[in-house]
Amino acid sequence: MSLKHIVVVDDDVNYAEQLQRSLLRRGYTVDLAHDAASALALASAQLPDAALLDLKLAEDSGLRLIEPLRAMSPDMVIVLLTGYASVATAVEAIKRGADDYLPKPAAIDSILRALNGDGKPDEFEETPGTMTPLKRLEWEHIQQALSASGGSISAAARLLGMHRRTLQRKLGKRPVPGRG
Repeated sequence: MSLKHIVVVDDDVNYAEQLQRSLLRRGYTVDLAHDAASALALASAQLPDAALLDLKLAEDSGLRLIEPLRAMSPDMVIVLLTGYASVATAVEAIKRGADDYLPKPAAIDSILRALNGDGKPDEFEETPGTMTPLKRLEWEHIQQALSASGGSISAAARLLGMHRRTLQRKLGKRPVPGRG
């Protein structure tokens, strides 16, 4: 399927406009929405081939847009972009029907690969023949605890058996790909 019309849904106006310019230069038609209601209105007025959704939309979530967009068009390519990447939200996005999930800032080439369904290894994929770095496993475990506790740092810290401030410190240190 050849994608031509994309809706970008992001409450960060500057990021959305930058992404729009990059996609326009590559020949796509791009509509912008900065909240969930506008996104659904745009999509129902002129059904896009694809949607790029931000996870955090002010007081809303891009996750909540996946199912209604998928209901409008089962063939729509839906990619979730987020500055708060975690295994828990990636799994949730895929369960709800997203086609791909990319951490921000994502390069336009990575976004285009995701939109066209020819995704290549992302920054979290391990090199074949190596084990997952311990820091990465710890990060994923913390994200699962946060998800299980509804995002509460205090509750997640209790689940993990650590002090709340220790957990906050660890959350400030996202693992770097390729480093243990």
